[in-house]
Amino acid sequence: MMKKLAAVLLCFLVLIVPSKVSAKQNIPILMYHSIDEFSGHGSRNLYVSPENFEKQMKYLRDHGYTPLTFEEWEKIHIVKKPVFITFDDGYKNNLNAVAVFRKLKNKDFKPKGTIFVISDFIGRSNRLSKADLKILANSGFISIQSHTAVHPDLRKTTNYEYELKKSKEKIQKITGKPVIALAYPYGFFNNKVVEETKKYYTFGLTTVPELFSEKKMDNELYLLPRLPIEYSTTLDEFEKMLNNEKASTP
Repeated sequence: MMKKLAAVLLCFLVLIVPSKVSAKQNIPILMYHSIDEFSGHGSRNLYVSPENFEKQMKYLRDHGYTPLTFEEWEKIHIVKKPVFITFDDGYKNNLNAVAVFRKLKNKDFKPKGTIFVISDFIGRSNRLSKADLKILANSGFISIQSHTAVHPDLRKTTNYEYELKKSKEKIQKITGKPVIALAYPYGFFNNKVVEETKKYYTFGLTTVPELFSEKKMDNELYLLPRLPIEYSTTLDEFEKMLNNEKASTP
C-alpha cells in the first residue's frame, strides 16, 4: 500500500513541479539598435524599421513567447518560451519600439525590453533624455541598463571604475532603479573585462550570435550571447534564428 501511495505521489510531483528541462532550453536574447527607417546615416544593419519590428514582436506574441528583463532572470526556469529583447546605445528612436509594445500588449502578452544606454551620451539630440529614461523606467515596458560611460573598447581602457561603476551610478540616479546588466561595447571582452564587470554587475552581454543555453559554466552570466536583428532580417530569418535553424536561401 505504501509503495502504491509513493508511486502516486511521485507522479503527482512530476505533473505539478516545473520541469528542469526548461532550464536547458535555448533562450533567444535579441539585439537591436535603432528602431527607425534607415535614412542613409550610420550603418544600415543597425536599423530595424518600425514595421518590421512590429511584425517580429507579433511573431513572439503569436508563438507564445514571454519577454523578460534581466531583473526577472530566474523566471527563465518557469515561464513559457522566455525571450529577452535588448536595444544598444539608447537612441531616441527606441521610443518607436515602446509604441509597438503598447500597441501589442494584451492580457496574455506583456512585451518588455532592456535599453543599454551610454551614460555620457544621455540627452544628446539623437539619444534618450533624462526625462525619457525616467518615464521608460516606470512604464512597465523597459528596463534601463548600462552600455558604459563613453562606449570604449573595454579591452583597451584603463579607467574601469569610470566606465563601469560611474556609468552604473549615473543611470541609477536618473531612473531610481537598479542597474545590474552591462552590454560590452562592440561586444568586445576578455578575462580582464569580465573580472572588472563582476565587481559591479550581475550580467554581461556579448554580441556572440547564438542562443543562450544554460550550462553552469564559470562566468556564464557574463558571456551572454545575443542574436543581432538587422534591417534586412526577414520574418523567415527571424523565425529560423529563434529556432536555431539556418534561414532558407531564396
